[in-house]
Amino acid sequence: MFTPNSFLFETNASGVATITLNRPERLNALTFEVYRELTDTFAALRNEPEVRAVVITGAGRAFCSGGDVHDIIGELFKREMEGLLEFTRMTCELVANIRALHKPVIASLNGTTAGAGACIALASDIRIAAEEAKIAFLFVKVGLSGADMGAAYLLPRVVGLAKATELLYTGDFISAAEAERIGLYNRVVPGSQLKATTQELAERLAQVPAFALAKTKELLDREAHMNLEAALECEAQAQAICMQHPDYREAYEAFVAKRAAKFE
Repeated sequence: MFTPNSFLFETNASGVATITLNRPERLNALTFEVYRELTDTFAALRNEPEVRAVVITGAGRAFCSGGDVHDIIGELFKREMEGLLEFTRMTCELVANIRALHKPVIASLNGTTAGAGACIALASDIRIAAEEAKIAFLFVKVGLSGADMGAAYLLPRVVGLAKATELLYTGDFISAAEAERIGLYNRVVPGSQLKATTQELAERLAQVPAFALAKTKELLDREAHMNLEAALECEAQAQAICMQHPDYREAYEAFVAKRAAKFE
């Protein structure tokens, strides 16, 4: 297993890996190094079979406040178009790698979640938030397109086009309660309960047959581009593949024998 330099990374015996953004004095603002290491970490986790679920969270009072004003934004003014594209493509690569990781990714939002931090949360499969975890896709407020890091693609699929348009046009913060109401947050809990609630769900998902979860995440992404007929055929093929996997037989034999299943 690897050891990143720019954030904390740990795994437990259940197969849950936890990434903790660790610049609390800067509200966990992202630097070039953090972006690169996050991107590479999510890519590397594809080939770590002992990792069955991933949690990403922040230290201190923020999840992530976006790109660091000095370390990133100030530096970008020195770049020509080619250098700017190199950076923006890397930020999009991070989102692509989160989505391409066929393991559950839970964003545990401990506080302020803004800009690129909001996009990382959006790219995750599930978002559990503390009551104080306000969120904003604030790109337009700093002169950037609201369509950043997949936001214009993913957000309408999570909250609907009308609400996504409002959030991306205004760049305004919304409360955790509002984010839960519109379906952006799966669950909101008191801050004191966030870690335990997140860990409980991550542990549960780590016990679910990994191959079945991988297929589910894959098809949730692929079927977004399909009509119903194509989606049904895709699901028929996926189920037939799952029926050949040892986990399917193990679930059946465990049920018949009235014992706990032991999945690969």
